[in-house]
Amino acid sequence: MKTEKIILGIDPGTNVMGYAVLRVIGNKAEKVCMGVIDMRKCSDPYLRLGKIYAQVTEVIDKYLPDEMAIEAPFFGKNVQSMLKLGRSQGVAIAAAVNHSIPIHEYAPMKIKMAITGQGQASKEQVAEMLKRLLRLDTEEMPKLMDATDAMGVAYCHFMQAGNPVTTTHYRGWKDFVNKNKDRLSENGH
Repeated sequence: MKTEKIILGIDPGTNVMGYAVLRVIGNKAEKVCMGVIDMRKCSDPYLRLGKIYAQVTEVIDKYLPDEMAIEAPFFGKNVQSMLKLGRSQGVAIAAAVNHSIPIHEYAPMKIKMAITGQGQASKEQVAEMLKRLLRLDTEEMPKLMDATDAMGVAYCHFMQAGNPVTTTHYRGWKDFVNKNKDRLSENGH
């Protein structure tokens, strides 16, 4: 008997947040939908967070995902950007938690590696590989890469299903940095 699982993938963003729904039946995955939550016309950062919560909740209510996979924020140079991104990620996570949906977080490099075999792949390379893996027509590909990035997160989670992720424990900030070098910028900030 084949089991079905629905995975919601989220690519957090402060201007545009990507989402994707992937249906898994046995060991096969198929696209249900891909889209974006576009907040570029909303200038109030707190109203943007409310919009994220409401629209992620709407997607959850419509597709009833069993699990959510979300991209972890990239640790870059701009602290303000990281904080904003963390807020948008947190609000999407809160929507899933409010629906008792288990959450799985993946580093950008891990997602790219899972989809393309290359941790430094471009968004275009990820999108092209997903097009092939999911047998999508060119017309089915969204205009904004945030949606395909979200599908990449969901597909990465699907691929990890047979390889449970172990929880990493940290002894302090330095230990965290040492264990997450792939998530840090080149100069370590």
